[in-house]
Amino acid sequence: MSSSSSSVTGSTDTGGTGGGAVSTSAIPTGGGLSAKTDPYKVYLAEDEIPTAFYNVRADMQTGHAPILHPGTLQPVTVADIEPVFCTKLAEQELNDRDRFIDIPGSVLDFYRMYRPSPLVRAYYLEQALDTPARIYYKYEGGNTSGSHKLNSAIAQAFYAKEQGLSGLTTETGAGQWGTAMSMACVYFGLDLDVYMVKVSFQQKPYRKTIMKTYGANIFASPSDTTEVGRRMLATDPDSLGSLGTAISEAVEVAVGSGGKRRYVLGSVLNQVLIHQSIIGLEAKAAMDRLEAYPDVVIGSAGGGSNLGGLMAPYMAERLAGKAAPRFIAVEPASCPSLTRGRFAYDFCDAGEVTPLAKMYTLGHAFMPAANHAGGLRYHGMSPILSQLYHDGYLDEARAVEQTAVFEAAVQFARTEGTLPAPESAHAIRVAIDEAIAAREAGEARTILFGLTGNGSLDLGAYEQYLDGTMTDYIPTDADLERGFASIPCLPGIQ
Repeated sequence: MSSSSSSVTGSTDTGGTGGGAVSTSAIPTGGGLSAKTDPYKVYLAEDEIPTAFYNVRADMQTGHAPILHPGTLQPVTVADIEPVFCTKLAEQELNDRDRFIDIPGSVLDFYRMYRPSPLVRAYYLEQALDTPARIYYKYEGGNTSGSHKLNSAIAQAFYAKEQGLSGLTTETGAGQWGTAMSMACVYFGLDLDVYMVKVSFQQKPYRKTIMKTYGANIFASPSDTTEVGRRMLATDPDSLGSLGTAISEAVEVAVGSGGKRRYVLGSVLNQVLIHQSIIGLEAKAAMDRLEAYPDVVIGSAGGGSNLGGLMAPYMAERLAGKAAPRFIAVEPASCPSLTRGRFAYDFCDAGEVTPLAKMYTLGHAFMPAANHAGGLRYHGMSPILSQLYHDGYLDEARAVEQTAVFEAAVQFARTEGTLPAPESAHAIRVAIDEAIAAREAGEARTILFGLTGNGSLDLGAYEQYLDGTMTDYIPTDADLERGFASIPCLPGIQ
């Protein structure tokens, strides 16, 4: 499984005049822009797609606390989680040894449909902000799934096909992960059941259409198709659901399939952060080509795959004791796991059927508000990101309100021409704030953020913002205490 690669960044060879060469032509000076030496977009060549994922867990100084079996409260083994995950994914989940894990050839072949993705210099946003900062973003929204989620979906589907499974089950919040998984499963001839958080099921009907186009079955969660769902509906018939609830349903169906199916998850888990490292590996290779090094790396954080993937190669440098950027995680004020949560062992789902992970959590019973950043509604944060934050390697977490996020999204759309997904717009909000801070300080800082989703199916949310009917919700201390009450008490376990 491990690669002999010795570099985290991969190839940055600039020789030749093929597709990997960067144009040196300046950005046009029309519209008030002065001549620039950076291209607007940097594309690596197809043969420069990284051939190995980077596993940050192998470099962590303290590691993260082991995942615990819900019955025995002992650290899980591969055998413990094989009934839930594909064997190769179970191995990756617990892998704290191999810095690099080879990307299967079939996965690389699929990646070439939409990778490498571009690194973009946000010249027009810089101009609008009148900032000396240089702003770059890695754009992952240029595929039908609309996001970075496809990077892990195709890898997980490959391992399921290789194992001879007939299908998979999963959950989805905003619908981007469900869409990505639908694309991956049809590519490998696998069946897929998607449990979609009910509020997103209602808000984003066309996400369902895309998933159906790719052959998936979609259920609004909580549903009446599982014991967990029926129990939750009996308690709250009007429940709008949560990612924790949808996870419980998908896991129940997979475990009850008689070994024919497994469950897959689009964020939070170590295996997903491993796959998403391809974002950061490509981004750093492109930045190195420009001889640019970020002062700050910014990513939206719900479960952690987006930020974890983008910052991976730069975090490797920090963990090695080298100079590194400042890292900022951005989360919604309505679901503030890092900024207001507790670092504790908690269930990864609302139905208490999954193992327990030590993470920043609001409690698995926390029911987030029906805000539009559906992909950021998870009650907890990746155990890897949680440990890095707890140990001070992840520098800062910021919680931002929904209206401020959409203000940034609209400004970005009007300057850079790309309509961002609400989840990604959280990172844009803080990137703008950092660029303004650079202007006020008179410092030419370099900013890198992840734009990992497009907003073409979030027009209802944009309409609410533009017509002034969008509101903000920040949970009260009492709201959070109700969620914290569900965190299990585990005497003797730190």
